[in-house]
Amino acid sequence: MSVLIDTDSLGRRLAAGERIVLLDVRWKLGDPHGYDHYLAGHLPGAAYADLETELAGPPSPAAGRHPLPSVSVLQSAARRWGVRAGDTVVAYDDLGGMSAARAWWLLRWAGLADVWLLDGGLAAWTAAGGALETGLVTPPAGDVVLRAGALPTLTASSAAALAASGVLLDARASERFRGETEPVDPRAGHIPGAVSAPTTDNLDATGRFLPASQLRARFAALGADGSRPVGTYCGSGVTAAHELAALAVAGIDATLYPGSWSQWSADPDRPAATGP
Repeated sequence: MSVLIDTDSLGRRLAAGERIVLLDVRWKLGDPHGYDHYLAGHLPGAAYADLETELAGPPSPAAGRHPLPSVSVLQSAARRWGVRAGDTVVAYDDLGGMSAARAWWLLRWAGLADVWLLDGGLAAWTAAGGALETGLVTPPAGDVVLRAGALPTLTASSAAALAASGVLLDARASERFRGETEPVDPRAGHIPGAVSAPTTDNLDATGRFLPASQLRARFAALGADGSRPVGTYCGSGVTAAHELAALAVAGIDATLYPGSWSQWSADPDRPAATGP
């Protein structure tokens, strides 16, 4: 599975005139101003992908804070971004790929194969001397046709089963996993049997993904060595996609639980474990 593209490779391909759709996926929990940040400066030609309205469906206790969007909504968004059949798509953010990974996984789930994350994101681009432009980019409409289900997903029940029989990685901060704090979801804690694996540990100090060998060692230490099925979840299915990307870099197949803790914790009949 293709995952990462570095700034040098992206710059060369753009300079050579290759057709690449750039997606700016800036979004942070507690910061609703991603679009404003995009307007203030983005990679030349990049379209803005709105995580709340285009990369997620309407939130609900039954489905979670960021359920998967309908394919029709995602397809309309992708066409607005200018995606055509056969295009290369590169997603980036200013958060180490934590939000851009949602677009990377979601487009793969919808059947696109040539989708990448810009390793290091906006900071790596500017550090390499890459130019930024301001204002809204409105590319010519695309014609891509998307179909759901190219990648598997977990439900609450299959995530619970995987936690018992395989490895279910919790991508949230360790204090949320332990149940010491819960800033957004109904209850604190984690899915019983899950293993704490914060996404921040996938990155180096510059916000780039660790080398594949280091990621393999990290996940092997957590029990995810490829010998058993692996799943990922987080608060609402966003940073869990980053965990899945890191696993893919390490050569480990994994499955996303889109509803994640926001869905799980909204049902009082589902147990919540606390502690390490």
